[in-house]
Amino acid sequence: MGKKGFPIIVQKYGGSSVADPDKLRRVARRIIETKERGNRIVVVVSAMGDTTDRLLKLARDVVKEPTARELDMLLSVGERISMTLLSMCLNEMGHPAKSFTGSQSGIITDTNHANARIVEVKPKRILEALDSGLIVIVAGYQGVSIENEVTTLGRGGSDTTAVALAAATGAEYLEICSDVDGVLSADPRIVAEAEKIETLSFEEMQEMAEAGAKVLNSAAVEYAKRAGIKIHSVSTFGPGAGTVVGDFFENSKTGMVRSVVSESEIVFVSAKDDFSLPEINKIIDFFDRERIAYKQFTLSAARGGRFDFSLILPLENLHGFEGVKIRLAENYRGRLLFAEGWGALSLIGEGINNDGKNMKTALSILTNAGIPVHDIHTSRFRISVLVDRDKLPDAVKTCHREFIEKKG
Repeated sequence: MGKKGFPIIVQKYGGSSVADPDKLRRVARRIIETKERGNRIVVVVSAMGDTTDRLLKLARDVVKEPTARELDMLLSVGERISMTLLSMCLNEMGHPAKSFTGSQSGIITDTNHANARIVEVKPKRILEALDSGLIVIVAGYQGVSIENEVTTLGRGGSDTTAVALAAATGAEYLEICSDVDGVLSADPRIVAEAEKIETLSFEEMQEMAEAGAKVLNSAAVEYAKRAGIKIHSVSTFGPGAGTVVGDFFENSKTGMVRSVVSESEIVFVSAKDDFSLPEINKIIDFFDRERIAYKQFTLSAARGGRFDFSLILPLENLHGFEGVKIRLAENYRGRLLFAEGWGALSLIGEGINNDGKNMKTALSILTNAGIPVHDIHTSRFRISVLVDRDKLPDAVKTCHREFIEKKG
C-alpha cells in the first residue's frame, strides 16, 4: 500500500554523521524511527568524512589546475557513495529505500561549476518513490545544469539540496543533522565555552554562514527564508533539542552579539595605486568571466576621477586560486596587493550597529590583546574585522569572552 497523504520529513546528514559503516547503520536506524512514527522520509547525505577533501587533493596531485567541469564530475562522486551505502543499509534492515543522484532528483542549476545555484526542482521521481512506500536517499551538493552538465553547489551545498527538496515536496519538517547539537556561539574547536543558541533569525544565521560558520550553508538559509521553511539544526546521535532557524525577531536581543564567527581561508585583494573606472570594470568582468565569488567589495574615490578598491576572496569554493592570482598579476603588474596571511573575525547579532558601542569595544579589546586590526566592515547584523591569520583563534576567544561569556 502506498503512503500518499502521510507527512513528508526531510533530513540531511553531514559528512561526520556518515563517516564510517557503523555511523551509516546508526543513521539508518534513526531514519527508520522517524518513518515508524508515520512519516514519508527524504534523506539528503553529504560525502563520508573528508572524502571531498581527499578527492580534491587527488585532482591536484594529478594536474596543477583542474578544469571546473571535470572537478565537478569528480567531487560529485563522494555523495553518490554515501547515498548508495545508506540505501543498502536500509534495505538490509527491511525498510525499502531507493537512492537518487542530484540530476535524478530533478535539481536543476545554473551553469556555474563549483558554486552553482539551484534554479528549479522537479521532484516527480522522488514523490513517486515516496508514494510507493520507499525511503528516498538523495546525493546532496549536486545537480544538473540547464546545459545538462553535472554541477556542484559549493561547500555546504547539501544543506541547500535539503532545503530545496523540502520546499519542492511540501515537507512538514526539515532537520539538518550533524555532530553538534545545534548552532553554537562560536566554533567549539576554538572556544570550549561556546554556548548553544536556541533560536536564530534567518538573517542572523545567513550572516553567520557568510562569515564562515560551518553548521549551515548561506545559500540554504536564503532558500529557506524565501520558502518560509524553518530549519531545525540538531545532533545526529545526541538527545538535545538543537537550534531552530526561522522568522524570529526578539526585541530583547536587539544590539546583542549572538555569536563570534571566523574564516581563515581568505585573501584580501587591494589596489596598490589608483585605478580608472574602466579598469575597475575590467577587474569585475574578470571575476564574472571566471565565475569567482567575492565579497565586501569596497570602492573609494581617489585623485582626478580615479579610484581605490579592495575585496575579499573566500578560498573555500575557489579551487584554482594560484592560477587566478597569476593571471591578475600579469594583467596588472605591480598594481595589486594580495594579503594571504589574514583571517576574518565577525560578530553577529540583530542591530549590533545601532550605535558604536560594540565596534568600539571590539577594537579596544583586540588592541589591548596585541592583535592588530587591518580592516573593518559593518552591516546591520555584522561587524567583520580582518586580523593576522595566526592571531585569529586568540581574537575569537577574546571577543567571545567579552561579548558572550561576560553577558551570561
